[in-house]
Order: sequence, then structure tokens, then C-alpha cells
Amino acid sequence: MAGFLTTHVLDTARGCPAAGLRITLFHLDAGARVRVAEMITNADGRTDSPILPKDRFATGRYELVFHAGDYLRASGQAGQDPLFLDEVPIRFGMNDAEAHYHVPLLLSPFGYSTYRGS
Repeated sequence: MAGFLTTHVLDTARGCPAAGLRITLFHLDAGARVRVAEMITNADGRTDSPILPKDRFATGRYELVFHAGDYLRASGQAGQDPLFLDEVPIRFGMNDAEAHYHVPLLLSPFGYSTYRGS
């Protein structure tokens, strides 16, 4: 079995999934930051497929960038510029070639939280 990476975003200020939020995945290797994928969350706050599917999975260091500012503006939660949160980068490592990694984001206009989910 090959590993894969999934993510989702919950809007904790409104108590609902964060639909329409753009997420970019980068692979970090020897000082290089290589864009691997970009997706938009669906009505459930999830991507329609794994952001890093089994056939493209590799262990290593990664960064998910959640484009929170665009989402907060579109949902009417942004407030004045400059926003407190705009892009939310989360750097993490994956070292098990056969594991399912899940990195969710719990988001509000003034804070966020993440964890390794299941």
C-alpha cells in the first residue's frame, strides 16, 4: 500500500466547512521549494481527491499553504487590510511511505490550529 496526503479546512468562526479555499502543496528539498499541487476545497471543506495521491506520494518535507485571506475576504470576515492572517503555511514531514497523512486547518480570522489527523 502506498501513502497519501489529504487535508481539509473548517471555519471555526462560522462553525462550518471552509468551501472555496485555495491550497497549494510544495515539496521542500535541499533548499528548493517545488510546487506539487494546487486545489480548491469543496462544500465539505475538503479537496475532491488527495492533494498528494498514492501514485505521486514520496516521503520528505512539505509545506501546505492555505490562502486564507482570499477565503476570508470572500466570506465577509476579512476586516481591514492588512489582514491579520493572509497565507497560512504549515511545514511538516512525512517519513512513512505507506501511511495516510491528514493535515487539517481550523481557521478563524484571527487564529488557526492544525494537527496530524486520521
